[in-house]
Amino acid sequence: MKFLDHCPADATADLVYRACPMHLLEPMELMKDLKQGQVLEILTDYDGALEDIQAWCAKHGQEFMGICEDACDDCYKLYIKKLA
Repeated sequence: MKFLDHCPADATADLVYRACPMHLLEPMELMKDLKQGQVLEILTDYDGALEDIQAWCAKHGQEFMGICEDACDDCYKLYIKKLA
Protein backbone atom coordinates (compact mmCIF):
# COMPACT_ATOMS: atom_id res chain seq x y z
CA MET A 1 0.00 0.00 0.00
CA LYS A 2 1.41 3.36 -1.02
CA PHE A 3 0.91 6.17 1.50
CA LEU A 4 0.48 9.74 0.26
CA ASP A 5 1.23 12.97 2.10
CA HIS A 6 -1.27 15.08 0.19
CA CYS A 7 -3.38 14.33 -2.82
CA PRO A 8 -5.68 16.90 -4.40
CA ALA A 9 -8.74 15.33 -6.00
CA ASP A 10 -11.02 16.42 -8.81
CA ALA A 11 -14.03 14.51 -7.42
CA THR A 12 -14.95 12.70 -4.21
CA ALA A 13 -17.03 9.58 -3.59
CA ASP A 14 -18.22 9.60 0.02
CA LEU A 15 -18.99 5.95 0.71
CA VAL A 16 -18.75 6.01 4.50
CA TYR A 17 -21.46 3.78 6.02
CA ARG A 18 -22.25 2.32 2.59
CA ALA A 19 -22.54 -1.45 2.22
CA CYS A 20 -20.52 -3.60 -0.14
CA PRO A 21 -20.41 -3.52 -3.22
CA MET A 22 -21.05 0.23 -3.32
CA HIS A 23 -17.32 0.93 -2.80
CA LEU A 24 -16.81 -0.44 -6.34
CA LEU A 25 -20.03 0.53 -8.13
CA GLU A 26 -20.21 4.22 -7.27
CA PRO A 27 -16.57 5.02 -8.09
CA MET A 28 -17.00 3.23 -11.43
CA GLU A 29 -19.84 5.60 -12.30
CA LEU A 30 -17.94 8.69 -11.15
CA MET A 31 -14.86 7.71 -13.17
CA LYS A 32 -16.96 7.96 -16.34
CA ASP A 33 -17.35 11.70 -15.75
CA LEU A 34 -13.65 12.36 -15.14
CA LYS A 35 -11.16 13.28 -17.85
CA GLN A 36 -7.90 11.41 -18.35
CA GLY A 37 -5.42 12.40 -15.64
CA GLN A 38 -8.04 13.52 -13.14
CA VAL A 39 -8.15 12.03 -9.64
CA LEU A 40 -11.03 10.49 -7.71
CA GLU A 41 -10.92 10.46 -3.91
CA ILE A 42 -12.84 7.64 -2.23
CA LEU A 43 -13.87 7.98 1.40
CA THR A 44 -14.82 4.64 2.93
CA ASP A 45 -14.92 2.88 6.26
CA TYR A 46 -15.02 -0.57 4.65
CA ASP A 47 -11.76 -2.44 5.36
CA GLY A 48 -12.19 -4.64 2.29
CA ALA A 49 -11.94 -1.58 0.05
CA LEU A 50 -8.20 -1.39 0.71
CA GLU A 51 -7.66 -4.50 -1.41
CA ASP A 52 -10.76 -4.32 -3.60
CA ILE A 53 -10.06 -0.83 -4.99
CA GLN A 54 -6.50 -1.77 -5.95
CA ALA A 55 -7.73 -4.91 -7.73
CA TRP A 56 -10.51 -2.93 -9.47
CA CYS A 57 -7.95 -0.40 -10.74
CA ALA A 58 -5.71 -3.14 -12.14
CA LYS A 59 -8.64 -4.84 -13.84
CA HIS A 60 -10.03 -1.63 -15.37
CA GLY A 61 -6.76 0.05 -16.39
CA GLN A 62 -6.80 2.84 -13.82
CA GLU A 63 -3.98 3.91 -11.49
CA PHE A 64 -4.37 3.28 -7.78
CA MET A 65 -2.35 6.15 -6.35
CA GLY A 66 -2.53 5.13 -2.69
CA ILE A 67 -4.02 6.11 0.63
CA CYS A 68 -3.58 9.48 2.28
CA GLU A 69 -1.59 9.37 5.52
CA ASP A 70 -3.69 12.30 6.71
CA ALA A 71 -6.82 10.14 6.54
CA CYS A 72 -9.54 10.95 9.02
CA ASP A 73 -10.05 8.65 12.00
CA ASP A 74 -13.41 7.35 10.80
CA CYS A 75 -12.54 6.47 7.21
CA TYR A 76 -9.87 5.72 4.64
CA LYS A 77 -9.06 8.16 1.82
CA LEU A 78 -8.10 6.25 -1.32
CA TYR A 79 -7.06 7.87 -4.60
CA ILE A 80 -7.49 6.72 -8.20
CA LYS A 81 -6.13 8.47 -11.29
CA LYS A 82 -8.09 8.00 -14.51
CA LEU A 83 -5.76 6.71 -17.22
CA ALA A 84 -8.22 6.00 -20.00
